[in-house]
Amino acid sequence: MIPATTFKGKKVALFGLGGSGLATAKSLVAGGAAVIAWDDNPDSVAKAAGEGIVTRDLHDIDWKSVASFVLSPGVPLTHPKPHWSVALARAEGVEIIGDVEIFVRERRAHAPHCPFIAITGTNGKSTTTALIAHILSASGRDAQLGGNIGRAVLTLDPPQDGRFFVVECSSYQIDLSPTLNPTAGILLNVTPDHLDRHGTIQHYADVKERLVAGSDTAIVGMDDSYSELIADRLERAGGKVVRISKRQPLASGLYNDAHHIIEAHGGATSVLADLNGIQTLRGAHNAQNAAAAIAACLAVGVSADEVRAGLQSFSGLKHRMQPVGRRGDVVYVNDSKATNAEAAAPALSSYDRIYWIAGGLPKEGGITSLAPLFPRIAKAYLIGEAASAFAVTLGETVPYEISGTLDLAVAHAAADSAADGGPVAVMLSPACASFDQYKNFEVRGDAFVGHVAALDGVTMLVDVPTGGK
Repeated sequence: MIPATTFKGKKVALFGLGGSGLATAKSLVAGGAAVIAWDDNPDSVAKAAGEGIVTRDLHDIDWKSVASFVLSPGVPLTHPKPHWSVALARAEGVEIIGDVEIFVRERRAHAPHCPFIAITGTNGKSTTTALIAHILSASGRDAQLGGNIGRAVLTLDPPQDGRFFVVECSSYQIDLSPTLNPTAGILLNVTPDHLDRHGTIQHYADVKERLVAGSDTAIVGMDDSYSELIADRLERAGGKVVRISKRQPLASGLYNDAHHIIEAHGGATSVLADLNGIQTLRGAHNAQNAAAAIAACLAVGVSADEVRAGLQSFSGLKHRMQPVGRRGDVVYVNDSKATNAEAAAPALSSYDRIYWIAGGLPKEGGITSLAPLFPRIAKAYLIGEAASAFAVTLGETVPYEISGTLDLAVAHAAADSAADGGPVAVMLSPACASFDQYKNFEVRGDAFVGHVAALDGVTMLVDVPTGGK
């Protein structure tokens, strides 16, 4: 845990007592703050009280005596309208911050020079974050991974010299971090998302920009117009900017060329890394993730050789284009995190011939947007509530069967792929939520791994979840 010592002796109000909120309350108490916490969920309030946190309805406190108000990132700050607790804090001019801001202040107070890499973007940030942490750890460095991925940021070990922090930041967390100042900040891309919480795409982009605007080195993707403009603004303001791209050559920066990461500078180019053959980094989108990770690691003092070694040994992000088993020329891929068509597209575009397991609780729009990728699908195995609707979309374009359940889909796809005779993928990339048959996408992905492990002759590339085989 990181004790929030910068709040010692101060009265802090906190709203939101989910996982990260409760961790934040404990951090503040450990640092010597007087914390008053609340939540709209009585069960969360009871749990916090049971763990020694002072709880009280924030309608009933003296806001004039409050130094800071800590808001959990899942609670609306601006749109569709501010939460009632936000209105109370603003009425008394109390600063409104989140857990990442507390981390930033602790780092600044105790170890301002320890490397801090922060990552944001509409797509790809989790893979990039995990890849950076892996490269750092594989090179023998103390890498602390958290934020919007894995552990809440204040549950990490405290900042100290020589300790590296790799923190994934959602737009909600950035909005609550007014002094965010990473050593290296990454903005991968900006596409429409979370507009219910930000109102407009421009406001969403403005929030994302804050992360790189406060960075010593800003690493910015060049494959959307919002990010391009952000990079230009930062450079005009005198900031250090490293541009990256998954699809276009750059005069200066890192870009993808036939799955080689090229560094361009002063009219000269050189190959920094060859991603061909790294199964966990297939596809143009992963080339962008790799370019961002390389740029960030170089910015904090990792050598190019250490970076290349880390790329080669990266096992991938669990449930996201994760190779989990192999039998002959057949690779089994767990992409359970693809809960809509847009999320499934990168995996489908990364393999030439696919035995595709899809379906679950359908999302609006179905899989019609994936039609350009249908020629890659040798056969589809449809499960869950979406099976019938997906069958209509596939029509006579793609051979399919309605398998119904995941175990049957895996068994049938395994048999068909074994008879294919060429390099193929059996892929779970559902393009659906899991809730009709599984608690969440993680449980669904673990079930897929277990079914693959139960097949004869498969060499597993990952640990099998308990009960899997």
